[in-house]
Amino acid sequence: MTTQILSIPDSSKSRARTGKMSAGGLALPALIALGVFFIYPLALIVWLSFTSPEIGLGHYISLFTDGVTVTVMLRTLAVGLIVGVATLIIGYPYAYSMTVVSPAWRTVMMTMVMLPFWVNIIARTFAWFILQNRGGPIDQFFQALGIEGVVLLNTWGGVAVAMVQVMLPFMVLPLYNQMSTIDRGLVKASASLGAKPITSFRKVYLPLSLTGVVSGFSLVFVVTLGFYITPALLGSPDQALLSQIIATRVQRLLDFPGAGAAGMLLLVVTLVILGVVNWLVRQANPLMKRGKS
Repeated sequence: MTTQILSIPDSSKSRARTGKMSAGGLALPALIALGVFFIYPLALIVWLSFTSPEIGLGHYISLFTDGVTVTVMLRTLAVGLIVGVATLIIGYPYAYSMTVVSPAWRTVMMTMVMLPFWVNIIARTFAWFILQNRGGPIDQFFQALGIEGVVLLNTWGGVAVAMVQVMLPFMVLPLYNQMSTIDRGLVKASASLGAKPITSFRKVYLPLSLTGVVSGFSLVFVVTLGFYITPALLGSPDQALLSQIIATRVQRLLDFPGAGAAGMLLLVVTLVILGVVNWLVRQANPLMKRGKS
């Protein structure tokens, strides 16, 4: 009897080890692909940016002294922030509505969110090309209001407007995923204690949904900074974003080290901004502080 009892933990440990080995074996192909197709090229880009044609920080210093890259970087960050805030303003009430409607309407609203993924990004961008061009529907609308010359094509503002439409699903999905887990009984409880609806939202619902806000904003912001197709088709060289500068260095100038330095600058700035945003949200939200501790 004693031998049988002692053998149970041993068999459990054996099964646990077997499970870990099986999980590790399943993850191995993905890890190899990640190393070959992501980590190795990224490491090579970093190496070239520091060593070609000579070892040093020359490429990084030139980014801050060429009179162009800093301006383009600031413009890129501005577009990323504008797109992130605009998609949040539009996506938050939409995601909230998805949590309160009937299942049939929720299916319709989710289909509307997923619909852009079924249309080619180039086709959607060319649709914006027609809308923003001179004499297009947007220009005609403002002409009917007595406002002449509203042409968004070849401006970073027009790029931002189109990017909002492209990035909106990436904001709505994380928001809905978080909001669908919030117990609405908490809001009703605060109302039963005398809190006004705006107070219940501000002190109960909003803090609980901040995880989805941070996830959605981070995703939209990061993708917007590195997006190339929409800025290339709707923007102009005079108001280019950093992705266009990197593409020009690679395709026309064959300046791979310089392009790598610009890419690393974009990566570092993105990580710093995301870290600051995450820290500010945690400082402002006591619920996330307690979750972290």
